[in-house]
Amino acid sequence: MPAVDTLPAADFFGYESLLSAAERRKLGELREFLAAEIAPFAGDWWNKAEFPAHILPKLAALELSTPAQRGYSHLFAGLVIAEMTRVDTSIATFFLVHHDLFVESLYRFGSEDQRSRYLDDASNLRTTGAFALTEPDHGSDVAGGMETRARRISGRTGEADAGGDSWVLNGAKRWIGNGTFCDFMLVWARDEADGAVRGFIVDASLPGVGRSRIENKIALRTVQNADIVFEDVRVAEADRFAGIGSFDDTNELLRGSRIMVAWQAVGQQLAAFDVARQYAVERQQFGRPLARFQLIQQQLVSMLGNAMASMGMMVRIAQLQEHSQLQEQGAGMAQVALAKSYTSARMRETVAMGRSILGGNGIVTDYRMAKIFADAEAIYTYEGSYEINTLIVGRAVTGVSAIT
Repeated sequence: MPAVDTLPAADFFGYESLLSAAERRKLGELREFLAAEIAPFAGDWWNKAEFPAHILPKLAALELSTPAQRGYSHLFAGLVIAEMTRVDTSIATFFLVHHDLFVESLYRFGSEDQRSRYLDDASNLRTTGAFALTEPDHGSDVAGGMETRARRISGRTGEADAGGDSWVLNGAKRWIGNGTFCDFMLVWARDEADGAVRGFIVDASLPGVGRSRIENKIALRTVQNADIVFEDVRVAEADRFAGIGSFDDTNELLRGSRIMVAWQAVGQQLAAFDVARQYAVERQQFGRPLARFQLIQQQLVSMLGNAMASMGMMVRIAQLQEHSQLQEQGAGMAQVALAKSYTSARMRETVAMGRSILGGNGIVTDYRMAKIFADAEAIYTYEGSYEINTLIVGRAVTGVSAIT
């Protein structure tokens, strides 16, 4: 049997060739980092549900924070997330939450003062951020059902600090990635005065902020998801996102995050194919390699087809981003919803076939596939579940909403 490293790459159609030479070199640097610093240890971190904070300086040294803000293409930004996911979904999710939600929010919605105070440290991972949107009783319907409240108080009333106007936050958030250890979080709350949704940069060490880790997860165990409670938390007016006037202002940000999760679905399929093919080539049964069995070859080809169809869709999304066509078209969110629902559905099929190829070894993390299989369930659900994204597309193509 041929050595696995002499066989065609999982990028069977050569989509990476669309990158510039500089971007291909940078992607190579990322792969070297992942192979040396993440791949050998990711399974142990996952098993122990421990986040490897010690790698953050090395990760920051790659200078990959919000790639599009650094002048890289949207395709490169997507492949960065896919490649991280291919090695460890948890590290990719940390990166996505911190950079594509928290740091990107500072770029898009932060004032000059806020960017000067927070952006450099956050971009270079000297501080870490979280995005506190989802609530215990509101996930897909959080835009309309948000219960966390913000009340503005004036320094002239004697309620606030002498420094001037401030806000008091009360409520709870759930499933907040990086929430147990982050330095700052972008918190969404409903203004008691007018019902508008506001965004606030909240120092996680402020009095009244309570954080507890969500235990017993079967996916993304390295990611520290948290339940967060706010009890009369005082936030300065200077830390309210002035660029946010309503929840609608966040659509572009959330659309970008949903795109990156769809890229995670691509990376997850590449990982499953990598592991399953190597196992099939090397594993002997009935006196010959598994790869010599027709049904095994059929499953591997189906896995590869799913991965390439998903990657092709995401390459097209990146092209639309590059020309700002997603922003210009009213169907932009529906296009992204279709990409996320489609790629995550194909991902579920792909990781299931991969787990099957490994047989009993597919249910222990020693062989990586069990971890890949479990982590896929989180991707299938977050940034809009398969069902919600399907209904967003259904509304776009029929003109009739089945959601409300």
